[in-house]
Amino acid sequence: MARNRGNNTQEESLERQLWKAADKLRKNIDAAEYKHVVLGLIFLRYISEAFEELYVKLESGEGEYEGADPEDRDEYKAVNVFFVPPEARWSYLQSKARQPDIGKIVDNAMDAIEKENPSLKGVLPKVYARGNLDPISLGGLIDLFSNVSLKQAQSRSADILGHVFEYFLGEFALAEGKKGGQFYTPRTVVELLVEMLEPYNGRVFDPCCGSGGMFVQSEKFVAEHQGRMNDISIYGQESNLTTWRLCKMNLAIRGIDSSQVLWNSEGSFLNDAHKDLKADYVIANPPFNDSDWGGELLRNDARWKYGVPPVGNANYAWIQHFIYHLAPTGVAGFVMAKGSLTSKSSGEGEIRKAIIEDRLVDCIVNLPPKLFLNTQIPACLWFLSRNKANGKYRSRTDEILFIDARNMGYLINRRTRALSREDIEKIANTYHNWRNPNGHYEDVKGFCKSATIEEVRQLDYVLTPGRYVGLPEEEDDFDFKERFTKLKAEWEEQLKEEARLNALIAENLKKVKVDE
Repeated sequence: MARNRGNNTQEESLERQLWKAADKLRKNIDAAEYKHVVLGLIFLRYISEAFEELYVKLESGEGEYEGADPEDRDEYKAVNVFFVPPEARWSYLQSKARQPDIGKIVDNAMDAIEKENPSLKGVLPKVYARGNLDPISLGGLIDLFSNVSLKQAQSRSADILGHVFEYFLGEFALAEGKKGGQFYTPRTVVELLVEMLEPYNGRVFDPCCGSGGMFVQSEKFVAEHQGRMNDISIYGQESNLTTWRLCKMNLAIRGIDSSQVLWNSEGSFLNDAHKDLKADYVIANPPFNDSDWGGELLRNDARWKYGVPPVGNANYAWIQHFIYHLAPTGVAGFVMAKGSLTSKSSGEGEIRKAIIEDRLVDCIVNLPPKLFLNTQIPACLWFLSRNKANGKYRSRTDEILFIDARNMGYLINRRTRALSREDIEKIANTYHNWRNPNGHYEDVKGFCKSATIEEVRQLDYVLTPGRYVGLPEEEDDFDFKERFTKLKAEWEEQLKEEARLNALIAENLKKVKVDE
């Protein structure tokens, strides 16, 4: 955990301290349930902070605020600030933190905020009066988040709380393990996707958006590259209601418009919430090898241009869903099970062949193991481009870039790996140098290879990067005789040791007397 996880050491330290304190107050509550308690409070603190900052300006009545009424809801709506009624303001909750009925007070605050702000209807958790959360622990959490120091950078308070929210999402995902992966894509994987796609402007779409990490990272990318936040608009869909609620809060705390992030229980295949959308960027991490996707009801769907995906596996349904929603010059980057690169069962090989021959595949990245919390299935990244001959980049119509990053990353714990900042930059820069007209790209044995469509045909449309990049130079110099001699000597030594131990056991057995 000591590796670089961000740019601001002070904020990291704050996040870690808050997490440790909040986790101590968790006691016997399951992490899956506790996350709604904690993240709801962080969200409440954020909207109250933003509201009270504007309230003070309106109350002063100076300059552009002359004659303004600080209790006028329209004043807040005009600048996209949530209106917080008196009984839901953080200062009020803080004053009641030691009351035995603080749980009911917080639940009522959540209700009051939803009534005042229609976009939050059905989003906020009302779990604070439940019996397994004692008032002392809840009061301790309110005190904890009251002490978040925001006064040093008021204009960045939302960003600080946004970092805290994002950090807690990741820690809860780790605490939940397999279940946590259903709402959270590891941050470094999201960063890599966004760094490679570079979503500067246009429509960004994620049809299985989880807690919204792809959208948050896209907005961050624009901000960090001096772009304008209003230049991108986001569209999303999520079938899990509790995950959708987390997403809405995550986006609201960042000031990101989530009006087009929609929920329905049927999901993207059976009830496509954005049927007519043609996106400039598709960024997604769909469920791997999903067998319960409703495929038997969609045999004649218009999305299956390249072949009907098998009922028992949604991988190629997702890939074609992404393609269907791409604009004429759109690009897609998404996570997929590594098996999608080689599978030939139930027509998947023919679908992959058709997609390759239509010149849609731009780049394939083989990922390291242990990146994902909810699965040990090997994973890869696909990058598709609707028009590889467009004027924005060089024409690479008959080429596909393969990157093998299997050996990159570092261990967070025994079960979980992450990509370092250097790893992300190396992979993304390789792609950019290959794609850009003035880029300085070279094949590197064991890491990257720009292959022609003809080479892919010769390998029967298998897209595994290792088949193209070859072995690193040092492995090409492998000395079989030297290695064999060394292994033979080790084996002979082990046989001698085994013989010695067997003799010792036999000697000891002779000394054992058994009463007849």
